[in-house]
Amino acid sequence: MGNERRAAHVLEVLAAEFGEAIKQDPAAFRRKFRKMAASPFAFYRGSACVFYADMTGDYADDSYLDAQTRRVWMHGDLHAENFGTYMNASGVLVFNVNDFDEAYVGPYTWDLKRLSASVALIGYAKALSDGVITDLVAELSRAYLGELTGIALGGDGAVGSLTLDTTTGALRKVLQRARLHTRVALLDVETTIDDYDRRFALMDGREPVDAAQREAVIAAFHDYLTTLPARPEGGRAVEHTIKDVALRKGVGIGSAGLPSYNMLLEGHTQALENDVILYMKQAQVPAVARYIDDDKVHRYFRHQGHRTAESQRALQAYADPWLGYTCLNGIGQVVAEVSPYSADLDWDDVNEPEEISSVLRDLGRAVARMHAVADDESSHDLVDFSTEKAIVAVVGGETAGFTGMLVDFAHAYGAQAREDHQLFVDLFRNGRLPG
Repeated sequence: MGNERRAAHVLEVLAAEFGEAIKQDPAAFRRKFRKMAASPFAFYRGSACVFYADMTGDYADDSYLDAQTRRVWMHGDLHAENFGTYMNASGVLVFNVNDFDEAYVGPYTWDLKRLSASVALIGYAKALSDGVITDLVAELSRAYLGELTGIALGGDGAVGSLTLDTTTGALRKVLQRARLHTRVALLDVETTIDDYDRRFALMDGREPVDAAQREAVIAAFHDYLTTLPARPEGGRAVEHTIKDVALRKGVGIGSAGLPSYNMLLEGHTQALENDVILYMKQAQVPAVARYIDDDKVHRYFRHQGHRTAESQRALQAYADPWLGYTCLNGIGQVVAEVSPYSADLDWDDVNEPEEISSVLRDLGRAVARMHAVADDESSHDLVDFSTEKAIVAVVGGETAGFTGMLVDFAHAYGAQAREDHQLFVDLFRNGRLPG
């Protein structure tokens, strides 16, 4: 595809994906697009729509797919920076895949291809040779298949977690950093003490709400409480006293212009260090959904907030106990805790091939565990078969062929993303992007 034709294609896909949202908040998208212009990887992160248009266009490939494995729970935006820590429902710090805003049901290979191409982009940015990048993607692939095969043979009991007890190197350091975080430190940043109680602090990007907004958010909150999983008998009830409500506007690459409400809740005691901050964020149609032709999947979800929460529960063992969904002004919302214990993997700290290879082995295992969790134990109505057994069966022991497919794709699409980034920058700086 020539440069002009490819530029027109990128422009068309971006306009279709973001055009209406840009009209509502052009300033937010200028910020988003400037962040995307910073590097090929930043562009890749913010342009999942282009990736999926290619998965059903010039890069369409049915290798290692069948009727079942085209229809599994998938992350939807699985790149190398969407991994980090969280505190699970059992109180254990876990390193795993995060950010499930784009999760959906589709071909499992799309997750792996998106991740593999992101590895190629990171390797190129670190001036690693094509041979080294080949070895890294191959390491990721083998770790994924090895872990998934082990789970398929060992059953659900074989699904473990990446924790302080099971990790080493860079990932253990991320978990150790997260362990140093405290709820009090988060509350001290986000709130202030007013008349002997906490309230949200005034800060850039956060606005107070009027009485009507507050009333609407509180009503949506009470609806959200009905979507939470039942607590074990004798378990602590969810705190439900709202102390304060504030409005935030999403300014990240993936959430440009989306309104998000913060809610400050009374903790399980009257001590101020136990207070909890939740976010209620407008959920959006995932980029991949526009390229999945499956009416049963489309009809399964009540709204995008339901899709986001249901998908995360399917893909994440012991998900955030605060995770749920609701509607606000008729629009689907996802609700979860602003966790004090989150820390992301920083690729600036991982540079040498041996270090990167070690990290990718763990990421491959984490993705395998994510896909394995998302099977018949998660949602009988939508995915009613064992995901890990279906994937292992369709690969059929062809580890070398499967790995070769991912390596070839990583090189080809990594080069495509670098080219697309330059085309995007030229479109943006010459005023050709919508808005």
